[in-house]
Amino acid sequence: MKVSLEQHNVEIHENRRHWERKPLLRRVYSQFGREIAKRVDRTMPGLVVELGSGMGHIKEHLPDCISTDVFPNEWLDRVENAYNLTFDAGAVSHLILFDVWHHLEYPGTALGEFHRVLSERGKVIIFDPAMGFLGRFVFGNFHHEPLGLGEEIHWEAPAGLMSSDFGYYAAQGNASRVFGSSAFRERLRSWRVAEVAYLSGLAYLGSGGFRGPQLYPVAALPLLNRVDSFLSRFPSLASRMLVVLEKRGEPSQLG
Repeated sequence: MKVSLEQHNVEIHENRRHWERKPLLRRVYSQFGREIAKRVDRTMPGLVVELGSGMGHIKEHLPDCISTDVFPNEWLDRVENAYNLTFDAGAVSHLILFDVWHHLEYPGTALGEFHRVLSERGKVIIFDPAMGFLGRFVFGNFHHEPLGLGEEIHWEAPAGLMSSDFGYYAAQGNASRVFGSSAFRERLRSWRVAEVAYLSGLAYLGSGGFRGPQLYPVAALPLLNRVDSFLSRFPSLASRMLVVLEKRGEPSQLG
């Protein structure tokens, strides 16, 4: 049965309550935000936009970033739907998707819209679960969203489907499936995959995320970061991945 998109807003408000009571989680997310901000080329003209901003924490590192989500919330700048953005063609230099890619039921349709609004050589920065050992084990056993590894990825939305018709969707393994193999290479011809970085994410996993128990004190975060740095040398362990796509020409121009 299709779950209403309203579920997304329910989860945001639940997560916000956990966010306010978990300083360790805020510290870990700040570190993630710093990694994303490093990939933003501030010399490029155009808007920096985050889709599915959730808590809007990216503004700590990118204060001029336009924070958006599919529902209005007082801490966000505006409402946007990834399948039907309101920005003019070429107006955006960077699109940031933090834990959003795995909620895109029709990623090819969304990428087409991203391509439209991005300027020449504009970037999509994706931060999402990775399906290394830690990711599969923790997200597969202790997270409420499915991995979806055995499910078909529907690249394009059915003809005539309106953006208002989309329901709640989650498949945590989708970023690994699309960007971690060559299976979708032909479907990414409009993009240059500039970077695929894998992170163990141990400090995040130990924080318990939004809903789980915190397994170490804030004071131990520097130690966990050092362990994280070592484990991140091994992509097969990863629980997080950071992907940077750079806009190329229209598919018809690529030969």
